[in-house]
Amino acid sequence: MSEFVTGTTFGGTVWTPNYVTALNAKTCIACGRCFKVCPRDVFNLVDKEDLEEDFDDDYADFDDDDDNSMVMILKNAADCIGCEACSKVCPKNCFTHQHKAI
Repeated sequence: MSEFVTGTTFGGTVWTPNYVTALNAKTCIACGRCFKVCPRDVFNLVDKEDLEEDFDDDYADFDDDDDNSMVMILKNAADCIGCEACSKVCPKNCFTHQHKAI
């Protein structure tokens, strides 16, 4: 049985953070909701063209007819506190989260 990093809420309830580990840029609509709710500067809005040039294999099948030329990426995933606010506001379920084992 794995033990995970836990914390305690102000009210004394034990809480297990669920850290963001991935963001599916192919389904992201760049609405900016995750960026706005994140208290830790984990995300960055970038131009899809920049991603296509740097990561041809990962982003080669972006839809060229898409009107949205921007996409959200993980800027600093190591700074995530595991609150899952990003997932709660994402209309496209772009996020993958994971508990951190001790």
